[in-house]
Amino acid sequence: MKIYNVLQYGAKGDGKTNDAFAIQHAIDDCAKHGGGRVVLQSGYVFYSDSIKLKANVDLHIQKGARLKATSNIDGYIRPNKLINDPKTALIGNPVTGKPSFVFIYGYEADGCTISGEGVIDANGHAFVARKDRYYVTGDFYPRPTVMYIEKSNHISFRDFTVVDAPFWTLHPAGCDDVLIDRIRILNDLDVANSDGIDPDHCSNVRILGCHIECADDCICLKTSKGNSEYGPTENVIIDGCTLISTSAAIKIGTEGVGDFRNVLVSNCIISRSNRGISIQIRDGGNVENVSYQNIIIETRRFCPDWWGTAEPIVITTFNRDENTQSGSIKNIRFFNVTAKGENGVLIHGNADNIIEDITFENCSVTLTKTSKWQCGLYDLRPCLDYGVEKFDNSAFFIRYAKDVKLLKTKVGWGNLCDEYKHAVDAENVEGLELLRFDGTAAKPDIETCKYNNVSLI
Repeated sequence: MKIYNVLQYGAKGDGKTNDAFAIQHAIDDCAKHGGGRVVLQSGYVFYSDSIKLKANVDLHIQKGARLKATSNIDGYIRPNKLINDPKTALIGNPVTGKPSFVFIYGYEADGCTISGEGVIDANGHAFVARKDRYYVTGDFYPRPTVMYIEKSNHISFRDFTVVDAPFWTLHPAGCDDVLIDRIRILNDLDVANSDGIDPDHCSNVRILGCHIECADDCICLKTSKGNSEYGPTENVIIDGCTLISTSAAIKIGTEGVGDFRNVLVSNCIISRSNRGISIQIRDGGNVENVSYQNIIIETRRFCPDWWGTAEPIVITTFNRDENTQSGSIKNIRFFNVTAKGENGVLIHGNADNIIEDITFENCSVTLTKTSKWQCGLYDLRPCLDYGVEKFDNSAFFIRYAKDVKLLKTKVGWGNLCDEYKHAVDAENVEGLELLRFDGTAAKPDIETCKYNNVSLI
Protein backbone atom coordinates (compact mmCIF):
# COMPACT_ATOMS: atom_id res chain seq x y z
CA MET A 1 0.00 0.00 0.00
CA LYS A 2 1.39 3.37 -0.97
CA ILE A 3 1.68 5.89 1.89
CA TYR A 4 0.97 9.62 1.58
CA ASN A 5 2.18 11.54 4.65
CA VAL A 6 0.41 14.89 4.97
CA LEU A 7 3.54 16.47 6.48
CA GLN A 8 5.22 15.99 3.12
CA TYR A 9 2.38 17.95 1.54
CA GLY A 10 2.98 20.96 3.77
CA ALA A 11 0.85 20.24 6.84
CA LYS A 12 2.24 21.84 10.02
CA GLY A 13 0.40 19.80 12.66
CA ASP A 14 0.84 22.56 15.22
CA GLY A 15 -2.84 22.75 16.23
CA LYS A 16 -3.12 26.33 14.94
CA THR A 17 -2.29 26.39 11.25
CA ASN A 18 -5.13 25.35 8.96
CA ASP A 19 -3.85 22.13 7.38
CA ALA A 20 -6.92 21.45 5.20
CA PHE A 21 -5.16 22.26 1.91
CA ALA A 22 -2.27 19.90 2.62
CA ILE A 23 -4.53 17.06 3.82
CA GLN A 24 -6.83 17.43 0.84
CA HIS A 25 -3.88 17.57 -1.56
CA ALA A 26 -2.61 14.27 -0.14
CA ILE A 27 -6.08 12.67 -0.46
CA ASP A 28 -6.49 13.88 -4.03
CA ASP A 29 -3.03 12.64 -4.99
CA CYS A 30 -3.70 9.27 -3.39
CA ALA A 31 -7.03 8.90 -5.23
CA LYS A 32 -5.48 9.98 -8.54
CA HIS A 33 -2.98 7.12 -8.29
CA GLY A 34 -5.65 4.49 -7.55
CA GLY A 35 -5.79 4.66 -3.77
CA GLY A 36 -3.65 4.03 -0.73
CA ARG A 37 -3.18 5.41 2.77
CA VAL A 38 -3.08 9.07 3.75
CA VAL A 39 -1.31 9.28 7.11
CA LEU A 40 -1.73 11.84 9.87
CA GLN A 41 1.38 11.18 11.90
CA SER A 42 1.46 10.66 15.66
CA GLY A 43 2.60 13.53 17.84
CA TYR A 44 0.82 16.21 15.79
CA VAL A 45 -2.48 18.11 16.02
CA PHE A 46 -3.87 18.83 12.56
CA TYR A 47 -6.31 21.75 12.71
CA SER A 48 -8.43 21.74 9.60
CA ASP A 49 -11.37 22.97 7.59
CA SER A 50 -13.53 20.27 6.02
CA ILE A 51 -11.91 17.54 3.97
CA LYS A 52 -13.38 15.33 1.27
CA LEU A 53 -12.67 11.60 1.15
CA LYS A 54 -12.19 9.89 -2.20
CA ALA A 55 -12.62 6.33 -3.45
CA ASN A 56 -10.10 3.75 -2.20
CA VAL A 57 -8.42 6.23 0.15
CA ASP A 58 -7.68 5.21 3.75
CA LEU A 59 -7.48 8.29 5.96
CA HIS A 60 -5.25 6.90 8.71
CA ILE A 61 -4.93 8.83 11.96
CA GLN A 62 -2.05 7.32 13.89
CA LYS A 63 -2.19 6.71 17.63
CA GLY A 64 -1.12 9.98 19.23
CA ALA A 65 -2.33 12.10 16.29
CA ARG A 66 -5.32 14.42 16.47
CA LEU A 67 -7.45 15.80 13.63
CA LYS A 68 -9.28 18.85 14.98
CA ALA A 69 -12.22 20.46 13.19
CA THR A 70 -12.25 24.18 12.52
CA SER A 71 -14.35 26.50 14.66
CA ASN A 72 -15.10 28.61 11.55
CA ILE A 73 -18.46 27.60 10.06
CA ASP A 74 -17.41 29.00 6.68
CA GLY A 75 -14.73 26.30 6.52
CA TYR A 76 -17.27 23.45 6.34
CA ILE A 77 -18.39 21.52 3.26
CA ARG A 78 -22.11 22.01 2.59
CA PRO A 79 -23.64 18.90 0.95
CA ASN A 80 -26.93 20.64 0.19
CA LYS A 81 -25.05 23.21 -1.85
CA LEU A 82 -22.87 20.63 -3.59
CA ILE A 83 -25.56 18.12 -4.56
CA ASN A 84 -28.87 19.94 -4.58
CA ASP A 85 -30.11 23.35 -5.60
CA PRO A 86 -27.41 25.91 -4.68
CA LYS A 87 -30.18 28.23 -3.55
CA THR A 88 -31.19 25.81 -0.78
CA ALA A 89 -31.13 27.49 2.62
CA LEU A 90 -28.10 26.24 4.51
CA ILE A 91 -28.86 27.23 8.07
CA GLY A 92 -32.07 26.08 9.70
CA ASN A 93 -32.68 23.05 7.47
CA PRO A 94 -34.71 20.40 9.27
CA VAL A 95 -32.76 17.45 10.60
CA THR A 96 -34.62 15.22 8.11
CA GLY A 97 -32.71 16.83 5.21
CA LYS A 98 -29.15 16.21 4.15
CA PRO A 99 -26.59 17.72 6.53
CA SER A 100 -26.07 21.45 6.19
CA PHE A 101 -22.42 21.30 7.26
CA VAL A 102 -19.96 18.38 7.31
CA PHE A 103 -16.39 18.06 8.58
CA ILE A 104 -15.34 14.82 6.81
CA TYR A 105 -17.37 14.28 3.65
CA GLY A 106 -17.51 11.58 1.00
CA TYR A 107 -19.75 11.16 -2.02
CA GLU A 108 -19.48 8.23 -4.42
CA ALA A 109 -16.30 7.33 -2.53
CA ASP A 110 -16.42 3.53 -2.86
CA GLY A 111 -13.86 1.71 -0.77
CA CYS A 112 -12.97 4.69 1.40
CA THR A 113 -11.79 4.09 4.96
CA ILE A 114 -11.11 6.07 8.12
CA SER A 115 -8.73 4.15 10.38
CA GLY A 116 -6.03 4.38 13.01
CA GLU A 117 -6.04 4.74 16.77
CA GLY A 118 -5.86 8.51 16.78
CA VAL A 119 -8.52 11.09 17.65
CA ILE A 120 -10.97 13.14 15.61
CA ASP A 121 -11.73 16.21 17.72
CA ALA A 122 -14.98 17.65 16.35
CA ASN A 123 -14.60 20.90 18.32
CA GLY A 124 -18.30 20.85 19.16
CA HIS A 125 -18.23 23.43 21.91
CA ALA A 126 -17.38 26.07 19.31
CA PHE A 127 -21.00 25.75 18.15
CA VAL A 128 -23.04 25.29 21.34
CA ALA A 129 -24.03 27.22 24.42
CA ARG A 130 -25.46 26.08 27.73
CA LYS A 131 -29.25 26.21 28.15
CA ASP A 132 -29.32 24.92 31.72
CA ARG A 133 -27.28 22.57 33.89
CA TYR A 134 -28.57 19.52 31.98
CA TYR A 135 -28.71 20.71 28.41
CA VAL A 136 -26.49 22.37 25.81
CA THR A 137 -27.69 23.49 22.39
CA GLY A 138 -26.63 25.86 19.60
CA ASP A 139 -27.81 29.03 17.89
CA PHE A 140 -28.35 27.32 14.51
CA TYR A 141 -29.64 23.90 13.52
CA PRO A 142 -28.56 21.44 12.41
CA ARG A 143 -24.98 22.03 13.51
CA PRO A 144 -22.04 20.37 11.71
CA THR A 145 -22.09 16.59 11.23
CA VAL A 146 -18.67 15.10 11.92
CA MET A 147 -18.57 12.40 9.20
CA TYR A 148 -21.12 12.15 6.38
CA ILE A 149 -20.46 9.55 3.68
CA GLU A 150 -23.12 9.30 0.98
CA LYS A 151 -23.73 6.87 -1.90
CA SER A 152 -20.48 5.02 -1.18
CA ASN A 153 -20.15 1.23 -1.01
CA HIS A 154 -17.66 -1.13 0.70
CA ILE A 155 -16.60 1.47 3.26
CA SER A 156 -14.92 0.98 6.64
CA PHE A 157 -14.40 2.87 9.90
CA ARG A 158 -11.92 1.28 12.28
CA ASP A 159 -10.25 1.84 15.64
CA PHE A 160 -10.29 5.64 15.94
CA THR A 161 -11.86 7.82 18.65
CA VAL A 162 -14.19 10.79 18.14
CA VAL A 163 -14.71 13.44 20.82
CA ASP A 164 -16.88 16.54 21.23
CA ALA A 165 -19.34 16.26 18.34
CA PRO A 166 -21.65 19.28 17.89
CA PHE A 167 -24.25 17.16 16.06
CA TRP A 168 -24.43 13.63 14.59
CA THR A 169 -21.06 11.90 14.67
CA LEU A 170 -20.98 9.21 11.95
CA HIS A 171 -23.72 9.35 9.30
CA PRO A 172 -23.42 6.95 6.34
CA ALA A 173 -26.32 7.45 3.90
CA GLY A 174 -27.30 5.43 0.86
CA CYS A 175 -24.35 3.09 1.37
CA ASP A 176 -24.00 -0.68 0.94
CA ASP A 177 -21.48 -2.83 2.83
CA VAL A 178 -20.58 -0.63 5.78
CA LEU A 179 -18.15 -1.89 8.45
CA ILE A 180 -17.85 0.08 11.70
CA ASP A 181 -15.38 -1.74 13.92
CA ARG A 182 -14.07 -0.91 17.40
CA ILE A 183 -14.46 2.84 17.25
CA ARG A 184 -15.00 5.00 20.32
CA ILE A 185 -17.33 7.99 20.41
CA LEU A 186 -16.95 10.10 23.55
CA ASN A 187 -19.36 13.01 23.36
CA ASP A 188 -20.53 15.07 26.30
CA LEU A 189 -23.78 13.78 27.76
CA ASP A 190 -25.43 17.22 27.68
CA VAL A 191 -24.88 18.25 24.04
CA ALA A 192 -28.18 17.96 22.17
CA ASN A 193 -28.31 15.89 18.96
CA SER A 194 -24.79 14.48 19.34
CA ASP A 195 -25.84 11.04 18.05
CA GLY A 196 -23.17 8.39 17.74
CA ILE A 197 -23.76 6.26 14.62
CA ASP A 198 -26.70 6.88 12.24
CA PRO A 199 -26.88 4.45 9.30
CA ASP A 200 -29.43 6.01 6.94
CA HIS A 201 -30.93 4.09 3.98
CA CYS A 202 -27.96 1.71 4.30
CA SER A 203 -27.69 -2.04 3.72
CA ASN A 204 -25.35 -4.76 4.94
CA VAL A 205 -24.10 -2.80 7.93
CA ARG A 206 -21.93 -4.24 10.72
CA ILE A 207 -21.36 -2.23 13.91
CA LEU A 208 -18.99 -4.26 16.04
CA GLY A 209 -17.22 -3.79 19.36
CA CYS A 210 -17.82 -0.05 19.69
CA HIS A 211 -17.99 2.05 22.86
CA ILE A 212 -20.27 5.09 22.59
CA GLU A 213 -21.17 7.81 25.09
CA CYS A 214 -23.38 10.59 23.80
CA ALA A 215 -26.34 12.83 24.34
CA ASP A 216 -29.17 11.66 22.09
CA ASP A 217 -28.96 8.21 20.50
CA CYS A 218 -25.83 6.06 20.50
CA ILE A 219 -26.80 3.95 17.48
CA CYS A 220 -29.84 5.01 15.45
CA LEU A 221 -31.03 3.39 12.24
CA LYS A 222 -32.74 5.91 9.97
CA THR A 223 -34.44 6.24 6.61
CA SER A 224 -34.54 10.02 6.42
CA LYS A 225 -36.60 12.11 4.03
CA GLY A 226 -33.49 13.95 2.85
CA ASN A 227 -32.02 10.69 1.53
CA SER A 228 -35.26 9.10 0.34
CA GLU A 229 -33.83 8.42 -3.13
CA TYR A 230 -32.00 5.46 -1.57
CA GLY A 231 -33.39 2.09 -0.46
CA PRO A 232 -34.39 0.67 2.94
CA THR A 233 -32.10 0.24 5.92
CA GLU A 234 -31.68 -3.53 6.03
CA ASN A 235 -29.37 -6.39 6.91
CA VAL A 236 -27.81 -4.76 9.97
CA ILE A 237 -25.73 -6.47 12.67
CA ILE A 238 -24.91 -4.67 15.95
CA ASP A 239 -22.74 -6.77 18.26
CA GLY A 240 -20.51 -6.41 21.28
CA CYS A 241 -21.08 -2.71 22.00
CA THR A 242 -21.10 -0.80 25.29
CA LEU A 243 -23.41 2.21 25.24
CA ILE A 244 -24.33 5.21 27.43
CA SER A 245 -26.98 7.69 26.26
CA THR A 246 -29.18 10.53 27.45
CA SER A 247 -31.78 9.40 24.92
CA ALA A 248 -31.89 5.85 23.47
CA ALA A 249 -28.85 3.61 23.29
CA ILE A 250 -30.10 1.65 20.25
CA LYS A 251 -32.96 3.07 18.18
CA ILE A 252 -34.85 2.54 14.95
CA GLY A 253 -36.47 5.83 13.80
CA THR A 254 -37.80 8.41 14.30
CA GLU A 255 -36.75 9.58 10.84
CA GLY A 256 -38.36 6.73 8.91
CA VAL A 257 -39.89 7.44 5.51
CA GLY A 258 -38.45 4.13 4.23
CA ASP A 259 -38.50 0.60 5.59
CA PHE A 260 -36.29 -1.15 8.15
CA ARG A 261 -35.83 -4.91 8.07
CA ASN A 262 -33.55 -7.75 9.06
CA VAL A 263 -31.72 -6.34 12.10
CA LEU A 264 -29.78 -8.42 14.64
CA VAL A 265 -28.59 -6.84 17.92
CA SER A 266 -26.62 -8.99 20.34
CA ASN A 267 -24.15 -9.04 23.23
CA CYS A 268 -24.47 -5.38 24.16
CA ILE A 269 -24.44 -3.61 27.55
CA ILE A 270 -26.45 -0.42 27.95
CA SER A 271 -25.83 1.57 31.14
CA ARG A 272 -26.79 4.94 32.66
CA SER A 273 -29.17 5.64 29.77
CA ASN A 274 -32.43 7.53 29.55
CA ARG A 275 -33.74 4.73 27.34
CA GLY A 276 -32.33 1.40 26.31
CA ILE A 277 -33.82 0.00 23.10
CA SER A 278 -36.35 2.00 21.07
CA ILE A 279 -38.35 1.47 17.91
CA GLN A 280 -40.10 4.78 17.14
CA ILE A 281 -42.06 4.92 13.90
CA ARG A 282 -43.62 8.29 13.07
CA ASP A 283 -43.50 8.30 9.27
CA GLY A 284 -44.49 5.85 6.53
CA GLY A 285 -41.65 3.37 6.93
CA ASN A 286 -42.30 -0.15 8.24
CA VAL A 287 -40.21 -2.30 10.61
CA GLU A 288 -39.99 -6.08 10.50
CA ASN A 289 -37.68 -8.92 11.45
CA VAL A 290 -35.68 -7.45 14.32
CA SER A 291 -34.02 -9.59 17.00
CA TYR A 292 -32.36 -8.50 20.25
CA GLN A 293 -30.49 -11.07 22.33
CA ASN A 294 -28.05 -11.29 25.23
CA ILE A 295 -28.40 -7.66 26.26
CA ILE A 296 -28.14 -5.97 29.67
CA ILE A 297 -29.97 -2.65 30.07
CA GLU A 298 -29.78 -0.15 32.93
CA THR A 299 -31.87 3.03 32.71
CA ARG A 300 -32.32 6.15 34.78
CA ARG A 301 -34.26 9.35 34.13
CA PHE A 302 -31.86 12.09 33.07
CA CYS A 303 -34.04 15.20 32.97
CA PRO A 304 -37.25 16.37 31.21
CA ASP A 305 -35.27 18.06 28.41
CA TRP A 306 -34.59 14.65 26.85
CA TRP A 307 -36.99 12.23 25.19
CA GLY A 308 -37.73 9.24 27.37
CA THR A 309 -38.77 8.49 30.93
CA ALA A 310 -36.28 5.69 31.63
CA GLU A 311 -38.13 3.04 29.60
CA PRO A 312 -35.69 0.16 28.97
CA ILE A 313 -37.58 -0.93 25.83
CA VAL A 314 -39.95 1.19 23.71
CA ILE A 315 -41.91 0.04 20.66
CA THR A 316 -44.31 2.69 19.32
CA THR A 317 -45.98 3.73 16.10
CA PHE A 318 -47.85 7.06 15.99
CA ASN A 319 -48.68 9.50 13.22
CA ARG A 320 -46.14 12.31 13.21
CA ASP A 321 -48.77 14.86 12.15
CA GLU A 322 -52.21 15.04 10.55
CA ASN A 323 -50.73 14.49 7.08
CA THR A 324 -48.59 11.45 7.97
CA GLN A 325 -49.73 7.85 8.45
CA SER A 326 -47.20 5.93 10.51
CA GLY A 327 -45.82 2.59 9.33
CA SER A 328 -46.23 -0.88 10.79
CA ILE A 329 -44.08 -2.81 13.28
CA LYS A 330 -44.05 -6.61 13.30
CA ASN A 331 -41.94 -9.65 14.14
CA ILE A 332 -39.77 -8.24 16.92
CA ARG A 333 -37.93 -10.67 19.22
CA PHE A 334 -36.21 -10.27 22.59
CA PHE A 335 -34.17 -13.18 23.98
CA ASN A 336 -32.13 -13.17 27.20
CA VAL A 337 -32.57 -9.46 27.85
CA THR A 338 -32.09 -8.20 31.42
CA ALA A 339 -33.49 -4.73 32.12
CA LYS A 340 -33.26 -2.79 35.37
CA GLY A 341 -34.33 0.83 35.73
CA GLU A 342 -36.91 3.40 36.68
CA ASN A 343 -39.58 2.38 34.18
CA GLY A 344 -40.92 -0.64 32.36
CA VAL A 345 -41.37 -1.86 28.80
CA LEU A 346 -43.65 0.31 26.63
CA ILE A 347 -45.47 -1.14 23.61
CA HIS A 348 -47.99 1.28 22.10
CA GLY A 349 -49.55 1.18 18.67
CA ASN A 350 -52.68 3.02 17.59
CA ALA A 351 -56.20 2.06 16.55
CA ASP A 352 -55.32 2.24 12.85
CA ASN A 353 -51.94 0.54 13.15
CA ILE A 354 -51.61 -2.41 15.51
CA ILE A 355 -48.13 -3.57 16.56
CA GLU A 356 -47.88 -7.28 15.72
CA ASP A 357 -45.96 -10.37 16.75
CA ILE A 358 -43.76 -9.33 19.68
CA THR A 359 -41.97 -11.98 21.75
CA PHE A 360 -40.05 -11.75 25.03
CA GLU A 361 -38.33 -14.98 26.04
CA ASN A 362 -36.02 -15.57 29.01
CA CYS A 363 -36.16 -11.87 29.84
CA SER A 364 -36.15 -10.01 33.16
CA VAL A 365 -37.57 -6.55 33.92
CA THR A 366 -36.96 -4.88 37.31
CA LEU A 367 -38.29 -1.45 38.25
CA THR A 368 -36.38 0.50 40.88
CA LYS A 369 -36.41 4.22 41.62
CA THR A 370 -32.98 5.87 41.57
CA SER A 371 -33.35 9.49 40.41
CA LYS A 372 -35.09 12.61 41.73
CA TRP A 373 -37.40 12.89 38.71
CA GLN A 374 -41.13 12.19 38.66
CA CYS A 375 -42.56 8.68 38.27
CA GLY A 376 -45.85 7.78 36.61
CA LEU A 377 -44.96 8.97 33.10
CA TYR A 378 -44.46 7.52 29.63
CA ASP A 379 -42.94 9.60 26.85
CA LEU A 380 -44.81 9.16 23.55
CA ARG A 381 -43.21 12.07 21.70
CA PRO A 382 -43.01 13.05 18.91
CA CYS A 383 -46.50 12.51 17.54
CA LEU A 384 -49.81 14.11 16.69
CA ASP A 385 -51.94 13.04 19.64
CA TYR A 386 -49.64 12.47 22.62
CA GLY A 387 -46.78 13.94 24.60
CA VAL A 388 -45.41 12.88 27.98
CA GLU A 389 -48.46 11.11 29.40
CA LYS A 390 -49.36 10.31 32.99
CA PHE A 391 -49.89 6.59 33.54
CA ASP A 392 -48.96 4.31 36.40
CA ASN A 393 -45.72 2.49 35.63
CA SER A 394 -45.89 -1.24 35.04
CA ALA A 395 -43.25 -3.76 34.02
CA PHE A 396 -45.09 -4.22 30.69
CA PHE A 397 -47.41 -1.43 29.48
CA ILE A 398 -49.10 -2.57 26.27
CA ARG A 399 -51.62 -0.75 24.05
CA TYR A 400 -52.98 -1.59 20.58
CA ALA A 401 -51.00 -4.76 19.91
CA LYS A 402 -51.55 -8.27 18.58
CA ASP A 403 -49.83 -11.57 19.31
CA VAL A 404 -47.62 -10.51 22.21
CA LYS A 405 -45.84 -13.35 24.01
CA LEU A 406 -44.14 -13.15 27.42
CA LEU A 407 -42.39 -16.50 27.74
CA LYS A 408 -40.28 -17.56 30.72
CA THR A 409 -40.02 -13.89 31.62
CA LYS A 410 -39.65 -12.42 35.12
CA VAL A 411 -40.74 -9.16 36.74
CA GLY A 412 -39.14 -7.69 39.88
CA TRP A 413 -39.33 -4.54 42.02
CA GLY A 414 -36.66 -2.60 43.90
CA ASN A 415 -37.03 0.89 45.41
CA LEU A 416 -40.71 1.70 44.99
CA CYS A 417 -42.53 4.89 44.13
CA ASP A 418 -46.30 5.37 44.48
CA GLU A 419 -46.89 5.05 40.74
CA TYR A 420 -45.34 1.56 40.43
CA LYS A 421 -48.25 -0.84 39.94
CA HIS A 422 -48.72 -3.94 37.77
CA ALA A 423 -46.57 -6.63 36.27
CA VAL A 424 -48.65 -6.28 33.09
CA ASP A 425 -51.02 -3.45 32.14
CA ALA A 426 -52.62 -4.29 28.79
CA GLU A 427 -55.44 -2.63 26.85
CA ASN A 428 -56.74 -3.32 23.35
CA VAL A 429 -54.51 -6.36 22.87
CA GLU A 430 -55.48 -9.38 20.80
CA GLY A 431 -53.70 -12.62 21.58
CA LEU A 432 -51.65 -11.96 24.73
CA GLU A 433 -49.80 -15.06 25.91
CA LEU A 434 -48.07 -15.48 29.28
CA LEU A 435 -46.23 -18.81 29.55
CA ARG A 436 -44.19 -19.61 32.67
CA PHE A 437 -44.38 -15.91 33.47
CA ASP A 438 -43.02 -15.02 36.92
CA GLY A 439 -44.20 -11.69 38.28
CA THR A 440 -46.24 -9.89 40.89
CA ALA A 441 -47.56 -6.38 41.32
CA ALA A 442 -45.44 -3.76 43.08
CA LYS A 443 -47.60 -4.10 46.23
CA PRO A 444 -49.71 -6.98 47.60
CA ASP A 445 -53.01 -5.08 47.36
CA ILE A 446 -52.63 -4.41 43.60
CA GLU A 447 -53.61 -6.89 40.90
CA THR A 448 -50.67 -8.47 39.12
CA CYS A 449 -52.16 -8.09 35.63
CA LYS A 450 -54.60 -5.37 34.62
CA TYR A 451 -56.55 -6.07 31.43
CA ASN A 452 -59.04 -4.04 29.40
CA ASN A 453 -60.28 -5.38 26.08
CA VAL A 454 -57.62 -8.12 26.01
CA SER A 455 -57.90 -11.62 24.61
CA LEU A 456 -55.60 -14.17 26.24
CA ILE A 457 -54.06 -17.27 24.73
